[in-house]
Amino acid sequence: MRRIALFFQYALPHRLLSRLIYYIMRIRVGFIKNFIIKRMVSAFSIRLDEAESADINDYPHFNAFFTRALKPGIRPIDEQKAHIVSPVDGAISQAARIENGRIIQAKDHSYTVAELLAVEQAPEELMNGHFMTIYLSPKDYHRIHAPIDCQLQHMQHVPGRLFSVAEWTAQSIPRLFARNERLVNTLSTDMGSVYSVYVGAILVSSIETVNQGLITPPYANRVREVPMQDTEQFNKGDEMARFNMGSTVILLFPENSIELADHIKPGVSVKLGEKIAVKKA
Repeated sequence: MRRIALFFQYALPHRLLSRLIYYIMRIRVGFIKNFIIKRMVSAFSIRLDEAESADINDYPHFNAFFTRALKPGIRPIDEQKAHIVSPVDGAISQAARIENGRIIQAKDHSYTVAELLAVEQAPEELMNGHFMTIYLSPKDYHRIHAPIDCQLQHMQHVPGRLFSVAEWTAQSIPRLFARNERLVNTLSTDMGSVYSVYVGAILVSSIETVNQGLITPPYANRVREVPMQDTEQFNKGDEMARFNMGSTVILLFPENSIELADHIKPGVSVKLGEKIAVKKA
């Protein structure tokens, strides 16, 4: 059965299907969008009580519901200066050291920092740094926040496929995260450059940022720099972007800059604002 599912991952028209879902998510016919929302709430046990509005009639279309705001204060941001926080609600897929420029994807699968960032040579400070891969499921809050006080230095939109990023595909498709369409964000911090990579996926590939608006679609045909304002400063916990449907965030940290929090292991759920790592003195 998995072989059949894997065949369809390669054979399906990823971008066409994702574009179709993009428009379905924005249907404004009340009974249609309410039906979709109710089915999603039931299927994925979505916590309406955490939303700023628990009334599904307040959402003009499904995407507005999917990217719903949370109640103020329901995700407190760890304020300790040395603490790095989760930028999203999700589950840790992998978290470990980067070994000679290679990042673990799953058992028997890895990819390089250079491939992920779409550069010829990976930054030297990342060759033996740390990484963390956080998967967002359909039930999760889908806005992405700053994990640390930072200035957004550079954004690069990288073309690619739109494979599913579920656990079984990560275990089956080589170099999955380095092959999917993604947005690479370079963050200037007091630890040096930290990278936050937003990875698209089939049916869930639309990415929107606070200052630049919708990035995908349209999908990229070549690597392109995303124009930015001169200064884009974010405090830890500030909203930076959102997935219009869920996907994955990968964080890359320079060598000798952090220690992962003790509880950060594959399979562990994390919430926006909780400590995931500690800066080294």
